[in-house]
Amino acid sequence: MLLTDHEHRITLRPLRYQFPVVSGDQYDDNWLVAGGEVTTPEGSWSFTAPCLLTDEARQISPWLRAAGGATPAGTHLDLHFLEPVLAFGHTGSGPVRVHLSHEAAPPWLDGDERLTEYVIEIKATAAGLRQAADEWDRCLVPFPPR
Repeated sequence: MLLTDHEHRITLRPLRYQFPVVSGDQYDDNWLVAGGEVTTPEGSWSFTAPCLLTDEARQISPWLRAAGGATPAGTHLDLHFLEPVLAFGHTGSGPVRVHLSHEAAPPWLDGDERLTEYVIEIKATAAGLRQAADEWDRCLVPFPPR
């Protein structure tokens, strides 16, 4: 999926299950490795991290559609996951916030700085958010819950 505006570009996609062989463990069987490419005025980087469970990954598209819809001002739409690598936020007006930390943090951050969320504000259009949601859904097809 692509989230972009005139200054920022974030591409995010599920790449594979972290563990290719099903073991019968509901968590290990359903961890997805996500890949991302990020461009901001401060710099560009990419990351690969096992950071989403399959059911968490399926929450992203509805969240994007809600963020692109008619959300009352002052409403907070936050989407956090078990692993703190990636999160999303939106206040009902203004930009979508993408929170990146740990493995997804910019490479110029050191040590404990990588544990603090690096927030990117993207002034995405409603159409752009719907398109990103549709693309994310297509990318998830090969990764059903196991």
